[in-house]
Amino acid sequence: MADFTKAINIICKHEGYKEKAYPDPVTGRHPYTFGYGTQFYPDGSPVKSGHCVTKQKALEYLLCEIHLIEEELDKLNLRIDQSMKNALISFIHSIGWKSFLYSTIIDHLEGQRYHSAAEEMNRWIYDANHKALGHLLERRKEETNLFVEEIDITEVPFPGVLLIAANSYQAFPCQIEALLKLEKKVNPYILAEFMNDYGNHSKELSDEVKLDTYFESTYGDFDR
Repeated sequence: MADFTKAINIICKHEGYKEKAYPDPVTGRHPYTFGYGTQFYPDGSPVKSGHCVTKQKALEYLLCEIHLIEEELDKLNLRIDQSMKNALISFIHSIGWKSFLYSTIIDHLEGQRYHSAAEEMNRWIYDANHKALGHLLERRKEETNLFVEEIDITEVPFPGVLLIAANSYQAFPCQIEALLKLEKKVNPYILAEFMNDYGNHSKELSDEVKLDTYFESTYGDFDR
């Protein structure tokens, strides 16, 4: 029998135990959720308003959901290791099977492009209003770290949220404002270390650095 302890730990940590069923935050009604993120009983009937569950029963329902997800994953015949399966089970439990099924993650997995799959998983951090949520960012980080646990990531940089943001950077005012806001919150010693590490490659590329960016033309050439 496969060990899904790591998936269970992530799910329980981020879902938390809820004794009483609560409504969906978007609809204010169904689907209702209780326990560790359970919305349906093992027989397929939905959780309804007013329903309650003990911790022991909630864990039983969670294990049932995990095995259902495992069965569906096995049907896809993906070449994934146990760490990947644990990570995907937690991820799918969070976003739902249909959302996963119609995502590009499966295409990446079928092509064994595991870093691309992890990068796509990291994008699922937004609410219905397209606002990034801290608890989802934390969960995705744990899931993707587990996902690549058994593969070599030394040759390819792991695509964290900052790399994703840097890749889409176009110096829009909102992007500049967000970066400046982040800079104010970062420890100055950590920021100095980052600037030194980040600037080293620029020096290697060329001895002549032009003032060709918004920040350099405004604040001076800080690459030299």
